[in-house]
Amino acid sequence: MKKALILGIESSCDDTAAAIISGRKILSNITNTQLIHASHGGVVPELAGRAHMENMVRIVDMALDKAQIQLNDLDAIAFTVGPGLQVSLVVGTSFAKGLALALHKPMIAVHHMKAHILSHFIEEEGMVAPSFPYLCLTVSGGHTQLVVVHSALEMEIIGKTIDDSVGEAFDKCG
Repeated sequence: MKKALILGIESSCDDTAAAIISGRKILSNITNTQLIHASHGGVVPELAGRAHMENMVRIVDMALDKAQIQLNDLDAIAFTVGPGLQVSLVVGTSFAKGLALALHKPMIAVHHMKAHILSHFIEEEGMVAPSFPYLCLTVSGGHTQLVVVHSALEMEIIGKTIDDSVGEAFDKCG
């Protein structure tokens, strides 16, 4: 059985990213980190959105080239639907929708935090995927959560920060 080729687009904050997967195997993963925010002491949403617009086509082209596939080879377009910076999400969502409509391909809306939690199932040499249920600590720029993962579709947040996330604090001093 042929494994689906999926283009994933990530634009929830200040990184523009595109990856191609076949089944659970990563064929390419290209990321552009926006350095323009360093002088502002944090991410400026308007600047992030503009940078996504400037970089999206180039990053997707690089991901396709590295995976050695053409747009028409894709079976679906996945994109981050949230949580994240609204202006950044709009850029990624709009690009993904335009591409999916032009190619007549289905779209897959991806929850940013659930994607972090399920990333353990990406095929990687020497790594073994966890068995359900498992406990997962997520630390990102906007969230710090302790999650019981009962299945790919059932997750329970059992703890989270009530103010700044650990990832945000790390971003600001890193």
